[in-house]
Amino acid sequence: MVAIFGPTASGKSAVAVALAQSIDGEIVSADSMQIYRGLERLTNQPTLSEQGGVPHHLIGHVEPSVSYDVSRFATDAHAAIDSIIARARTPIVVGGSGLYLRAALAEVSFPPHVDPDERVRIAAEVERLGPVEAHAWLTQEDADAATRIAPTDTRRVVRALELASVGESLAPSGDDQLWTQTTRLPTRIFALQIDRARVHAQINARTPILLDQGGIDEVAQLLSDPAALSTTAARAHGVADVTRLLAGEIDRAECERLLSVRTRQYAKRQDTWLRKLPNTEPIDANRRFAEIAADIEAQLQR
Repeated sequence: MVAIFGPTASGKSAVAVALAQSIDGEIVSADSMQIYRGLERLTNQPTLSEQGGVPHHLIGHVEPSVSYDVSRFATDAHAAIDSIIARARTPIVVGGSGLYLRAALAEVSFPPHVDPDERVRIAAEVERLGPVEAHAWLTQEDADAATRIAPTDTRRVVRALELASVGESLAPSGDDQLWTQTTRLPTRIFALQIDRARVHAQINARTPILLDQGGIDEVAQLLSDPAALSTTAARAHGVADVTRLLAGEIDRAECERLLSVRTRQYAKRQDTWLRKLPNTEPIDANRRFAEIAADIEAQLQR
């Protein structure tokens, strides 16, 4: 199995297509945002033309009304990978999210689901208390988790309190397991190395195009039905910014600026994930996509 990881706007999808065309592969997306149907342009899902005739899995896979998480993704990704192998083709996992990539490659035990009513209760209580008191509550319930989570990281505070409510912990051992060298199948992981300035320039250039080519219309359509957008889908980059634009809270220029900033911040987090990934093979990505794919193919033959 092959895995390709790199920051957003690094061209990893195009590299994966070129590689798949050459080695008879199929692509499994490990992108936590491109999983949703109805957000094709805002999440920059590859078009049919960009897919180049290569089968793609787990892109536009889930209705945006569905609350989808990494444990469900792991099950779906493993099934997709196994079906590709059964057809005597090569799975090429492309990410995306470091968490989703590892979930696709490894057998990872994820914390149990929490009753939805309990989740709503905890979230409401955290909002009522505010960051400082909510974090103090977490310290009482799970001191180890509290030391790892900033009071301002409300989403993770809520998640840690959810786990504490069922006797589980957001503990360091979870991270240890996630970034282990063990994989389900023999895997070569290629890490695209690209200049940060180049990534930022490509993000800035891409953002207005995504909005112009349907990103704004997608969010407007989803917001027209209150049940159409789950809390997980609502976290996709750009949804909150376009929602504010449609509500008249910000103008188009500010929407573009905010989305570009969020995307650049995400690219920085991807760099952090990249440093955690074990056994990666660096690839210079400051080249044409075909050259990068040819380089990976040559390394696979060694």
